[in-house]
Amino acid sequence: MQTLLGACQAPKPTAGPAPISTSMQAPSSPLVWQSAAFAWYRDSIVQGQYVARALSATELTSNYQSPANAYQDPRIIFKFSLNGQDNEMAPGQDHSIVALPQAGRLETETPLLTFGQRFVDKALIPANTFLAPNTRLKIRLDLRPVLAAFKKQGYFTTYTGEKLYQQDFKGVFVAGNTAPLTWDFANLAGKKELQLQDPDGNGIYEVTLVLNTPAAAKTTAASWKRSIDTADFPQYRSDFPLTDALYNLALEEARRAVEPDSTFRTGKEWAGVWTRDISYSIILAQATLQPQVAMHSLLRKVSKQGRIIQDTGTGGAYPCSTDRMIWAVAAWEIYLVTGDEAWLRKVYPIIKSSLEDDRQNAYDAQTGLVRGESSFLDWREQTYPRWMQPVDIYQSENLGTNAVHFQANKVLSEMAEQLGDTTTAGQHWRLAKTIRTGINTHLWQQEKGYYGQFLYGRNFLSLSPKAEALGEALSVLYDVARSARATSVIAHTPTTAFGIPCIYPQIPGIPPYHNNAVWPFVQSFWGLAAAKAGNEKAFLESMAAVYRPAALFLTNKENFVAQNGDFAGTQINSSNMLWSLSGSLGLVYKGLFGMNFETTRLVFRPFVPQALQGRRELTGFQYRGAVLDIELTGYGNRIDSMTLDGRPLPDNAIPATLTGHHQVRIALVNSTPEPNYIITHAENAFSPETPTVRYAAGRLSWPPVAGASAYQVLRNGQFAARTTETSAAVTPAAYAEYQVVAVDAQGLESFASEPLVVAAKPAQLVQLETSAAKSGKPYKGFSGTGFVEISKTVNTRLTISVTVPETGLYALDFRYANGNGPLNTDNKCALRTLRLGQRRLATVVLPQRGVDEWSSWGFTNPVLVQLPKGTHALTLSFEPANENMHGEVNQAMLDYLRVTRVQ
Repeated sequence: MQTLLGACQAPKPTAGPAPISTSMQAPSSPLVWQSAAFAWYRDSIVQGQYVARALSATELTSNYQSPANAYQDPRIIFKFSLNGQDNEMAPGQDHSIVALPQAGRLETETPLLTFGQRFVDKALIPANTFLAPNTRLKIRLDLRPVLAAFKKQGYFTTYTGEKLYQQDFKGVFVAGNTAPLTWDFANLAGKKELQLQDPDGNGIYEVTLVLNTPAAAKTTAASWKRSIDTADFPQYRSDFPLTDALYNLALEEARRAVEPDSTFRTGKEWAGVWTRDISYSIILAQATLQPQVAMHSLLRKVSKQGRIIQDTGTGGAYPCSTDRMIWAVAAWEIYLVTGDEAWLRKVYPIIKSSLEDDRQNAYDAQTGLVRGESSFLDWREQTYPRWMQPVDIYQSENLGTNAVHFQANKVLSEMAEQLGDTTTAGQHWRLAKTIRTGINTHLWQQEKGYYGQFLYGRNFLSLSPKAEALGEALSVLYDVARSARATSVIAHTPTTAFGIPCIYPQIPGIPPYHNNAVWPFVQSFWGLAAAKAGNEKAFLESMAAVYRPAALFLTNKENFVAQNGDFAGTQINSSNMLWSLSGSLGLVYKGLFGMNFETTRLVFRPFVPQALQGRRELTGFQYRGAVLDIELTGYGNRIDSMTLDGRPLPDNAIPATLTGHHQVRIALVNSTPEPNYIITHAENAFSPETPTVRYAAGRLSWPPVAGASAYQVLRNGQFAARTTETSAAVTPAAYAEYQVVAVDAQGLESFASEPLVVAAKPAQLVQLETSAAKSGKPYKGFSGTGFVEISKTVNTRLTISVTVPETGLYALDFRYANGNGPLNTDNKCALRTLRLGQRRLATVVLPQRGVDEWSSWGFTNPVLVQLPKGTHALTLSFEPANENMHGEVNQAMLDYLRVTRVQ
């Protein structure tokens, strides 16, 4: 198979991993897999000087130590933040200070810095000099220009042009690259140690930080030995001591992940039940391992209205985030494993009602796709350009989330068939096919051989060409990508030395978490997708990428840095992570043994890479009314023979009606899958920074982007021009949205810049205080004579008269405020239904914009509608499908309706 590479594709495929580094000291145990980064032996993992070894099937040792604190750069990069937002300077414009000992003392003080004026320390750092432990850094900030603006005009205008009103000012914080500093702007407001103080009230704010504290160094255990009984779980034995021990480690952590109330704990550091975490874990392994706990956990995530609960998240969660429907796939998996019809009847109406709401609130009839944030990638700037507000994220159409909705609709269709509801079965299978067509039409990148990350923009959308690992994997597993396309996805999606990163390439200036990170549960889904596509190399490499961190860290961590494989460098991490341990188990159940649960049978499609050939057994495996002891021999992915208690099973399946204890023996044809599929290995590259574009006097202009060799200009989401200059001439016409993409010498692309409107005519503004009584609340920053409140009890239906001078395609959006919560979490996103007469146009989404920041105004998602010349009656109303996840607070302030002719 030839690699499909375009001008923007830097990685090159290789036939296999590079040779092992000569610095590694290989144990006497036979080698299974190796690369330049690490090696996997039958009883151990070796990564440079670090070795993890299985002493037995129930005991592991590791000498791993995180290098995170040992070699820290003394150049500290930071910037200031008003109210915990990234609003001091443009991305990439940061302050820096070199924190080296002064006069023998581990203390450094910045000059008096002024908010918005960049300071770069020119001091040279001697070779092999690193940040000393317990270095004290005093940061001083002159905030008087901001305070003077508050006093003079009541607000300060940030570099983005947004107005921060004095009454909304909560404090000034510092963000940065070295702990305890963090680039997590969304959570800065909760980190009081990073808030600058002005005790004498002179406008000079200060904070003193202690950097590189040994007490804060992150460590892991040196040994693990099974300490709780897991004999009631399926037992696994093979010729590979390391995999047996890691299986038992995962079993023990699975038991520890169950709370006293019989629900799953998401991770050691993550209490409570999270919809997406438990759902992916159930799909990977927990439906099989702990079905009753899985049931209790899913039911915990059902609202009083009988809807699936979307986890708290961006802009107040639903519908900015819409991946809650993975719950449906998990619920179906439990039914397939258990055959529990009472369970099926319980979850069916929940799934049906939730999908009906989603169809109204998030389905895009134009593309056939579903709107909403990337599934599980729910930390805005980690996977989206910084300019995107929560409402922009709502409007984006992501690969992984759409794969989830395809499968959820397919699952509901199959449930309906089981229950005799043929109307619903047909309806949702058609919806599933529409989504699949939308994915393959709008997200597929023929020149790269895999799908793009998401469609994004404002009135016109374009495709981010980044790979998104979970979405790529789910597209293969759920048959969105079929046949040659599935083979291509596995062969061509870039993987790095320590595994497949969540996205590729990485975003510059964003610390590891989803960006520049590998998540073991995603790696496990990728491995299962590779097995389904018959790619032995990718499957074996995925197992290595899951087993390496579990063995070295002696726990199933949440994530690790893609750049160096270390657990300590990501923004947040946890041991005993439910979906990570479930992924490790899933590679055994669904990968090696190839278990596929269907409505009437358990089908085996084993895949044993040649390097793992031998005998393995899984005993005490419960399938509905049967208990199976399964023996698997040989290698490859073709079954030579399969018997049940010595009798042949020609269809390679266990019937769902089987009861009692039975012996299953599977012998594989010892063969390597053909053709010999490739993997696309790549350096862990970073794309250029996103340009910041301005318009004046007929020209677009932008500052040079570091590393960029050219720029692409987009007009209304489509390629318009390519230039090596930092400006481009444009001719104002009726309406156009312009964006610029920076491209480096390897062809890697930045995100497109924020859409910039160039129009010959201004938009029409309809002041909403003419449609309802204006609010008496003391908020600032509105236009006209006032603004209107909407809630579940106030102005639940607004009638708005709009007159357009000519027939055309118009974008309708509302200027609004929602101070009920922060940008990054909570559950009070407001939503309403917009109608033209009786015809439903779309859902209008009004996400949270900051805690009590009611003078922070932004725009809702635009609704595109064809309007004939004349006067029209629009209604904005609260309808049953507009319930959010909070259930009680569904509130916003409306300033005006903006009517913009776009065609």
